[in-house]
Amino acid sequence: MEKYPTLYNESMNTVLAQEVIRYNKLLNIMAKMLKDVQKALRGEVVMSEELDKMATSLFNNQVPDIFSGVGFLSLKPLSSWIIDLNQRIKFISKWISDSNPPAYWLSGFFFPQAFFTGARQNFARKHIVAIDELDMDFKIYDEIDP
Repeated sequence: MEKYPTLYNESMNTVLAQEVIRYNKLLNIMAKMLKDVQKALRGEVVMSEELDKMATSLFNNQVPDIFSGVGFLSLKPLSSWIIDLNQRIKFISKWISDSNPPAYWLSGFFFPQAFFTGARQNFARKHIVAIDELDMDFKIYDEIDP
C-alpha cells in the first residue's frame, strides 16, 4: 500500500492492492489449515470433520473446499492448482518489485473485472472523458487526438 498508494491517475494501484489482499487471505488460510491437518494426523489435535475432508481432498489430489471457497476459480486438480497458484504469486510479486508490467496476465487475477475497470478509469482520466461515455471497445479513442 505504501509503494503503490491509491492515486487518481493510476487505478492499477488499487487493482494490485485488492489482488494482494485476496491472495494473502488465501495463503493465510492455507498455512493455518495445513498446519492443523498435520497436527491432527500426529494426534496433537482432534481430527474434526473439516480437517478430515481436507485431508481426504489432499490425498485425492483435489483442491480442498476451504481453499476453493476463498481462492480463485479453477477446475484443476490440486497439483496443477498449486503450480497455478505459485505462478500467480510470482506475477503479483514481480508487479510489486518491478512496477506495472508491460503486459498483464488476465487469467492470473482473482477478479479480472477490476482490472478492466481500472484500465478504463486510467484511460478516461488521461483523456478527460467520463468513464460512462466509454464503450467496452474504447471507441471514443478514435475521436481523441493522440
